[in-house]
Amino acid sequence: MVAAAQPWGVPVSDELEFYTIDPRESPAEAAEVRLLLSQCDLDMEAGIEIFVLGRVGRALVACAGLEHNIVKCVATAPEYRGESLSLKLMSEIIHLAQERGHHHLFLYTHPKNVSFFEGCGFYELAEVPGYVSLMENTPVGIKGYCRRLGAQRQLGLKIGCIVMNANPFTLGHQYLVRLAASQCDWLHLFVVREDVSLFSYRDRFALVQRGVADIPRLTLHHGSEYMVSRATFPDYFFKEKGMVGECCTAIDLQLFRNYIAPALGVTHRFVGTEPFCATTRKYNDDMKYWLQNAPSDAAPIAVVEVPRTQCAGVPISASEVRRLMRSGNVGHIAELVPRDTLELLNGKYTFAQPAEAGGVGA
Repeated sequence: MVAAAQPWGVPVSDELEFYTIDPRESPAEAAEVRLLLSQCDLDMEAGIEIFVLGRVGRALVACAGLEHNIVKCVATAPEYRGESLSLKLMSEIIHLAQERGHHHLFLYTHPKNVSFFEGCGFYELAEVPGYVSLMENTPVGIKGYCRRLGAQRQLGLKIGCIVMNANPFTLGHQYLVRLAASQCDWLHLFVVREDVSLFSYRDRFALVQRGVADIPRLTLHHGSEYMVSRATFPDYFFKEKGMVGECCTAIDLQLFRNYIAPALGVTHRFVGTEPFCATTRKYNDDMKYWLQNAPSDAAPIAVVEVPRTQCAGVPISASEVRRLMRSGNVGHIAELVPRDTLELLNGKYTFAQPAEAGGVGA
């Protein structure tokens, strides 16, 4: 049954009607969604690409958003809550995701809702008690990933790990990797896979690969959705804004401690000190709690914070390289990066670019 359309395409019917909108192109309906979310103690998140909306007559009674393969902002109006409507809403958003080519889905919810979403085919990966649970729509996703990682496990009493964005790869990154490798029986190095940085993932990985080629006892890994990704760093879920940073890092670090580290036998996680980026500094601080001290069935992982190497008395950082690019100061950049990085900058990337975020492990 197709109902008559309202001014922005809203169906009118006494029956439940589902349809989709792009929130960027439908500001009036986006405002309605924002109001519905607020009634459910949720916030609207700007990164959502498409919403499924459910209406009864003119009333908006349900919504669910999708950003890439992450289900966000799932809500039903209090007076319409019931398992039937929620199941229909989840069926619609899952079908929409599949139509858009996303078959592996993640979802954030309050822990009290986990049992419902389990009935929709999702499985819990990590939980910050009382605040949030991360789920995925397969029982074998992270287990399969860890099984593949396990094939690259190495023997040793001290197995180190570094996770870096390398946006771009600097002499500071190279120093950290070389130092960590010298202190371990083996070192596993991951490059963050999300392609939202100034430098593409393909370029970042290639620069790291060249920059560590001569370092022994090291395995270089591609990043994954289970490590410092848009899926493991939600910033849209909480009404209590003070908890956003706490929960974002907690989920990511729980996945590392409970799944990734045991698969590789990691005993130590190495990070550089962070004098510039507040986000990375917060991540380093939280790492010490969630990897070393938080209650867990998994073994604790020692966090080793290495003072950054310096140039002319200033710590070397990727964020400083990006700042110099924006100002066009090519000469000073040569003192901060390996030759391969400098050649890439000169050959492919334009100087004096707009500012952009570097992200965790910049």
